[in-house]
Formats: sequence, structure tokens, C-alpha cells
Amino acid sequence: MSDLPIKSNGNDYSADSIQVLEGLEAVRKRPAMYIGDISERGLHHLVYEVVDNSIDEALAGFCNNINLFIHPDNSITVIDDGRGIPVDLHEKENKSALEVVMTVLHAGGKFNKESYKVSGGLHGVGVSCVNALSSLLTAEIHRDGNIYQQIYKKGIPQGPVSIVGTSEKTGTTIHFLPDDEIFTVFEYKVEILSERIRELAYLNKRIRLTLTDERVIQEDGSFYFEEFYSTEGLKEFVAYVDEGREKLIDEVICIETEKGDIPVEIAMQYNTTFNEHVHSYVNNINTIEGGTHLLGFRRGLTRTLKRYADDSGMLTKLKFDIAGDDFREGLTAILSVKVQEPQFEGQTKTKLGNSEVAAAVDQAISEMLKNYLEEHPKEARAIVNKVILAATARHAARKARELVQRKNVLSGSGLPGKLADCSNNDPETCELYLVEGDSAGGTAKQGRDRQFQAILPLRGKILNVEKAMQHRIYENEEIKNIFTALGVSIGTDEDSKEVNLQGLRYNKIIIMTDADVDGSHITTLILTFFFRYLHSLIEQGHVYIATPPLFLVKKGKVERYCWTDAEREALTLELGGGKEGGVHIQRYKGLGEMNAEQLWSTTMNPEFRTLRQVTIDNAASADRTFSMLMGDEVAPRREFIEKNAKYAKIDV
Repeated sequence: MSDLPIKSNGNDYSADSIQVLEGLEAVRKRPAMYIGDISERGLHHLVYEVVDNSIDEALAGFCNNINLFIHPDNSITVIDDGRGIPVDLHEKENKSALEVVMTVLHAGGKFNKESYKVSGGLHGVGVSCVNALSSLLTAEIHRDGNIYQQIYKKGIPQGPVSIVGTSEKTGTTIHFLPDDEIFTVFEYKVEILSERIRELAYLNKRIRLTLTDERVIQEDGSFYFEEFYSTEGLKEFVAYVDEGREKLIDEVICIETEKGDIPVEIAMQYNTTFNEHVHSYVNNINTIEGGTHLLGFRRGLTRTLKRYADDSGMLTKLKFDIAGDDFREGLTAILSVKVQEPQFEGQTKTKLGNSEVAAAVDQAISEMLKNYLEEHPKEARAIVNKVILAATARHAARKARELVQRKNVLSGSGLPGKLADCSNNDPETCELYLVEGDSAGGTAKQGRDRQFQAILPLRGKILNVEKAMQHRIYENEEIKNIFTALGVSIGTDEDSKEVNLQGLRYNKIIIMTDADVDGSHITTLILTFFFRYLHSLIEQGHVYIATPPLFLVKKGKVERYCWTDAEREALTLELGGGKEGGVHIQRYKGLGEMNAEQLWSTTMNPEFRTLRQVTIDNAASADRTFSMLMGDEVAPRREFIEKNAKYAKIDV
């Protein structure tokens, strides 16, 4: 149960608490408007909407356990031990409150401040949207000594709410099967749901969440099962995210407080890396675009640390000013606030706009950090020395950045010599292939459509940016070539690492490497660079991974390509008439083994190719994964690889 002082009187939660905001008619016609898309992301979003309702009950102080089940048919069940959705008559709608909640968009108790002071689902569309997009949904309510049930098909009730039994418990059970007429992807990924459930457990300490996957039967005959429970919340979250990094200070600094009726939780730790890792949440929503709470955090952190560094006399020999970024280099922090009426802005509606939150977070971080620095002088000096090192490196990096910028404005285009550019000048239609090696780059140049496809060969493995200081990154030849070819400008202001995408020359940036272990490593190196230094390119959907075939299967004059071992085995049996004899299989070890025509037809032709778009569904999880794969700590990386080796690829 949450420690936050946000309980309401449970007796207030009845049909009168349910307020109707708008109808549900358009959801099935335009599902992407409500859940983002109708593929993998939208499919998983349905689960989040249902779980959010249970989390809201926990935030209000009435739920301790939330259990999620994935069934063999890819249907989902979510069970909580909250109060149960009200079932009495809703006067305005003249039907059961349960039916109103399940069939009217944005109808729920969270719009009534007496029922829920804080809600994590305010950004969403509610369980009614899940109902509309499910071929079958059953709501079972344990409340007032009875078990109530109502069944829906595609959002339409199949009968009234009925009593189907008695119960001494309270709670809500939602079982739904996503509609295969709506979704293009129908299979739930346990790893995606697992990351979100883990995140919710850290953000809402002492709430027990479980995940059972009935599609996976383990060696002992039981189903795959995970339990998520955190006693220390964000403190444990920071330790989890920071697992692959070497610590600068052993202790996680944390505070849980309330400022101006706004509950604020902060946990942070410094490590020896050169990047900032700050993740912010509002009502359990990952605010990937930041907002006023992040502004308050940075302002309070900078001011408090600067004052301590000045008072300690450690900055007297420094010949230049320290900037805000310097105080956050090597910082991992989780910031979580609960806001009654959050105002979201930004491209993805994940940027907090409430001005009063900045002051609350500023006050909280200042108070926490001031006390810590005074009580831990040894650790305080280590942090300030890290800040001074960051400032010194930033000056070197600024000079390196300026060299990259100057290369962009040289006489002519200033483009890298190895770049084979396309003839079209419209960025919307152009795409850039980052290709592993000169040999494959040469084949790609011959096979491409010169009108809209540009090729930039990369020599060997690019620099591992996870382990390099910033000025070394901007001095690296391959990275300079990527920046220059893309046409993006790096902030030359001393206090800015921001990248300006206004000059972006290509709508698609496609990473094309060999389909082997080395190729996967190079892809991960490039993705790490984009994640750390060109993050907005991923956020805006510009980055893709090409998928060259692994096999060419031949029999006589018949030739077909295969992308997986399963495809190869099936095709071999098909061409061989149920036998493998007489079928020739060519295994492609690298792009260079294909001629230009083969590379075009399988991997580069927009009509037939398959591109995997790189997306970030969970920023904290992606942050941890990149640090684990590319950082210094060996043990967590070994454990991660052993656990995930069966997947043979990394989804970011």
C-alpha cells in the first residue's frame, strides 16, 4: 500500500461518483486515435489501461494485490482486491454504474475528486476503450457480499449486470480478448508487460503485482510466473536502472515528501559514466518529454550543488564557469510526482505543464541534497570533483563540436567523402543507409535507387559511446561523418548538448549490418550512439534496422530467401517434397556475399523489404539495457545475455 496521504472515504465510491464525459462511438472506427496504433504498442496499451484502474485503487488506499494473466489464446485477465467497480444504478444514465464505466469513454470515478484524489489513468482512455476493441470482455465484480457479472462483445453488453454468486471478498476482475478484426498484431510479449509491471511496482511501493504467462510451461510443469514487490520504491528503482554502472557513491540518496499538496518522491545516485540518466513520472506516467517537474528538479539540484561547491572552495582554481549539464553528468535519478489535475503538453502528450509543480520539486530536491551534502562530506567532495571533471571535458567537447559544425559549412556541401548521396533533395522522401564496411557499402551503392537512397559506409565498429568522454565522441571520424551526413547541428552553446534536427536531410536512417553476431554488435553500438546523442531521432520515428535474409534456398530453377531457421526448414521440406535431399542452402554470413541485385530485392526495395522501426516504449528499461550491454560491469551483462540469448536480438 502506498505511504502517500491520498486516501478517501471508501463509502464515497458509488454510482454517484461516476461522471460521464463523452461517448464511445468513434473508438472502433478510429482505434489508433485512442490507443496510439493497432499493432504491438496499441495491443499492450489495452493491458495498461486495465492495470491503471487497479493501480488507482491502490493509490487511493484500497488495493494491495494486482494479478495479471496471459492466457494461451492471448486473452488477458487482470484481478485486483480493491473495492470493486460500483454496480448500483447511475441516475443520469439510468443503467448500472458498471455498464457506464465499461461502455462510455472517459466515464469513471477518477473524474470525481472525492473518489480518487490522484489517478494514473487520466492520460488514458479508460477500460471502456479496451471493451470497445475486444471481441469479448467479461467484468466480474466482488462487492457487497455478491459476485456481479456482465459480458460484452465488441463493447456491446450481452445482457444486464447479474448476480452469479456470493463472495466475502471485494475487487474487480476484467477478462478480455483483443479483437482480431482491429489489431494487426495479436500476440502479447511477456517481456514488454514485465517491464511495465516492474516499473509500476517501483513507483507504487508495497503493492504486490504478479504476472503469469499460461502460454509458457516451465520444466517443473508450472506456468511462467513473476512477482513484483518493492519495499523501498524509487531507491530500488535507481539501483535496478544503475546495475550495469560503476558507482561513484555507494548510497542512493532519496526523499519522500509533500510540498504544497503535491506528493514528491526522488531517488538519485552518481556513477562514473559520462551521461545523464534522469527518468521522470507523473501519476505513474513516464513523462519522456519532461516538463515542469523536471525543470524544478534540475534547478534545485544545480543551485544546491553550486552553493556547496562555492562554499567548500573547490572551484577557486577553475578558470571557467560550471554549467547545469556538468552537475548532472553521471547522475541516475528517478523523479515521481502525484498531481491532482495534470496538464500534459508536447508532441506525445507526455510533458507536464503545471507550473506549481516546479516549485514543489525544487524545494524537495534542495532540502534532500543540502542535508545529504552536509552529513556526507567525503561523498560530497567526490560529487563536486566529478562536476569539475565534467566541466573540463565539456570545454574540450565544445571545441570538438565546433569542428563538426565547421565541417558542415565548408565550401561545397561539406559532406563526407564516403557518402554516396541521393539525387532528391526532399528529406521526406530520402533515406540514409548506414552500412557496415566498405565492401558491403560498395554493393549497396550499386544496388540502391540513387534517386532517394543514400549510402554511408562505416569502417568497422564505431566508438562505444557508453565508455567514452564526450570530446572523444565528437573527435571520432565515423561519428563525425554520421553527424555531417545527417545535416543535424549540435548545440554549441556551452550549456547545451541539444541536437537541432531542422537540417535533417533524411526521413529514414536505416542501419544495415551483417546478419551475424558481429553485425548485431555493430548495430548495438550504433543504436547506443543514437540513444545517447541523437535520442530525438528515435523518439520521432526516424531510425530503422534493415533485415537482410539469412538463407537462399534453391532447387533446380526455384530460388527463395529465408529470414529465419524455421522458414528455411519449412521451405526445404516443401521444395524437397518432404525430404531435405536435393535442396541447396546458401547461408549468408555477410552483406558482401550478396550481389547488388540480391541486396536490392531482399533488403532495400521498399516494395518487398522489411524494416524494423526502433522505438522506446520504456525509457528506464532501455537506459538500463544499453548500460548493461555496453558498460563496464561484466556480471550484469553476463546474466542479461544468458537470460536473453534465446531471443537472438534486442528490441529497444
